[in-house]
Amino acid sequence: MSVGIRAGNGEADRLGRFSWALFDWANQPFFTVVTTFIFAPYFTSFVAATPAEGQAYWGYTQAISGVLIAILSPVFGSIADAGGARKPWILFFSILCAIGSFALWWAMPNQQSGILFVLAAIVLGTVGVEFSIVFNNAMLPALVPASKMGRLSGFGWGLGYIGGLIALFIVLFCFSLPEVPMFGLDKVSHQPDRITGPMSAIWLLIFILPMMLFTPDSRATGIEKGNAVRKGLRELGVTLRGLKNYRNVVFFLIARMFYNDGILALIGFSGIYAAGLFGWGTTELGIFGILINFFAIAGCFIGGSLDDKLGSKPTIVISVLGLAFASVGVLSISNGQVLFGLSAAMPVEGGALFASPAEIVFMVFAFIMGIFFGPAQAASRTLIARMAPKEKAGEFFGLFALSGKATAFVAPLLIGVVTSLTQQQRPAMIVIFILLLIGVALMSFVHEPDHE
Repeated sequence: MSVGIRAGNGEADRLGRFSWALFDWANQPFFTVVTTFIFAPYFTSFVAATPAEGQAYWGYTQAISGVLIAILSPVFGSIADAGGARKPWILFFSILCAIGSFALWWAMPNQQSGILFVLAAIVLGTVGVEFSIVFNNAMLPALVPASKMGRLSGFGWGLGYIGGLIALFIVLFCFSLPEVPMFGLDKVSHQPDRITGPMSAIWLLIFILPMMLFTPDSRATGIEKGNAVRKGLRELGVTLRGLKNYRNVVFFLIARMFYNDGILALIGFSGIYAAGLFGWGTTELGIFGILINFFAIAGCFIGGSLDDKLGSKPTIVISVLGLAFASVGVLSISNGQVLFGLSAAMPVEGGALFASPAEIVFMVFAFIMGIFFGPAQAASRTLIARMAPKEKAGEFFGLFALSGKATAFVAPLLIGVVTSLTQQQRPAMIVIFILLLIGVALMSFVHEPDHE
């Protein structure tokens, strides 16, 4: 298998860089149509006994996934650094994600007896895709100089949102909206919702191929696999004991623990909250996702340029504050009220799409979310790439994943617990706002290295 080509200045050539960015396109449908806009609301509304129980179950699956990713990401990253090549790891974990995604086809409505199987498939898919992202991210520092990382990272996130947008179009206009869906899918048994799992799996396996073929990988060190594991674990131990020498990185990773938890929860539960509040089905959620993605694509491309011009830290702070503002706006909406008390009519059966005042206010704040989702995450990836020693890229991106997942179970767990206790979806959403604000406050202790 080709390992790609580097330009004369040591950078990857244009095809190699584009193929690396295309990996975000490959994995995004899993997040867009499975964990956010289509399958997750379907699971909470139709597979579980009640929406509140479904939201609680979903929170628990994300909590379990987060714990596994937090514990194992630095270990795998260190082993990959010791062995050199990252692509074999990306392929292995992508296949795991595909297996978990395919299994979601068997998530039948009101499937109480088999719900553990569905939950296990969600965990497998989530863990697989997140580990593959760790190793793909670790390739970034070797592809372009630090002064160009922001644009490449932002370009990748933008491609990802475009991929998610196209996946939503396919689900809506091929499976959900037609009276007779493509492939004769049965709407009564919610096959248009369930097909999102197999579709995202096939999409992932097809579109990782350019990266596997054309993006240059680090050379294999030749160390035998067992020795690579032992060497990687030793190096990880050395790094963890010496983190006092990387205090700036530690401050950033702690800050990211908080604001990334808030971002992931906001992405994961906004569609679920809207489905429960407004009674949205697959069509409404799909169109909602498409509209948000248009704003997200623009935010990514603009944010990538700002990242290289202003710096990663200012881009992160501005974006997270924007998300905090949007989360308050969503939190202000309840049944018949917006902005914490203003009366607003809710949707009525047979009414126009997104025409009720309550839905309009929700959409405004959702579009603000869309603008800031991508820049916050892309700039975070750029900042750790600029901070990490190249020879420890996998290890530091493993720690980066740990910072994104070490406490990632906290937000879903709190949302699950609070939802279970109150039997309402809205009270738990305040968790998101608090996490975002703590993360922004901690970013004041982070110093961004010069990237000229």
